[in-house]
Amino acid sequence: MGKKLRYGIFWLMLLPFTALAQNDTLPKKLDSLNQLPPEVKRGNKDSIRREFYNQKTKITFPVYFTLLGDDIKQQVTAPFHAKPRDWFRTAAVVGLTAGVLLLDKPISRTAVRWRGESPTLVNTSKYVTRFGGPYEVYTLAALGTYGWLFKNEKIKTTTLLATQAYISSALIFEALKFLSGRQRPYNYNPEINSNKTLWHGPFYQFKKDANGNKPDNYSYTSFPSGHTTLAFAAATVFAMEYSDRPAIKILSYGAASVIGLSRITENKHWASDVLIGGILGHLIGRQVVNNYHRYAKLKSEQAAKKKNTLSFAPGYQFGRVLPGFVYTFN
Repeated sequence: MGKKLRYGIFWLMLLPFTALAQNDTLPKKLDSLNQLPPEVKRGNKDSIRREFYNQKTKITFPVYFTLLGDDIKQQVTAPFHAKPRDWFRTAAVVGLTAGVLLLDKPISRTAVRWRGESPTLVNTSKYVTRFGGPYEVYTLAALGTYGWLFKNEKIKTTTLLATQAYISSALIFEALKFLSGRQRPYNYNPEINSNKTLWHGPFYQFKKDANGNKPDNYSYTSFPSGHTTLAFAAATVFAMEYSDRPAIKILSYGAASVIGLSRITENKHWASDVLIGGILGHLIGRQVVNNYHRYAKLKSEQAAKKKNTLSFAPGYQFGRVLPGFVYTFN
């Protein structure tokens, strides 16, 4: 693959960060964010109190998919609405990533050496990394079940938002993996690959070698780290929904960070894969939470605007017209 094409693909892969770094947009069916009170934009603490999660703001089956579809639409189309400050943020991410890219191989070699010297690290890393995959799904299922059994709307809502962040994250990082075709560290031999790129670009998984064999697809899906993206997406949802509880915030981000590090010690990802996965997951989780709270705030305000009404309704009985009134409770 030519150098210009590889650079083009690299910049294309960074577009989601431009998208997610900016303020989200609301669906056309909802009011503009600018029409909401200033305290809503700043993330008013009242919007995360337990009383906020009620029948008016609950996520029903139709609402879940409406919000999910809008989340994905915002994440995909937001680059076309980027403002100058969003490009500055993206440039900062690019600069940070470029620095870490230079350290990828030394960090990977160090991680492999540590694994060889510490059986405890091997066993711990293998256990921890599963929390970025199936174990995290089980945890979300358990939390959702708890919220449903004990009628805790906040836990139910937070868990549903985490699943939305999971789904939209998976769609984005799978697309980036396909576009990058980056070789995983365990499949890289410096003696053989020293003069070859680690970035093979899209469609590489469909190419055949001289013997007619296709490459192992999993070995060329290193960028970004999916486990880290999912872990930070869910962690951000819980950290924002429970921002009034520092312990939950520390636990959420701490667990996600350890999961990300385990992907390096497992030799499944380069450090830059984990860095981008963490940033991507955080931005997606933030977007999902903000979008829900704008929706919920608007629903609450719409319900509050409904007032009780009194109307005149005359009736006719026994040949006479009788006055009547109807009082409607909303």
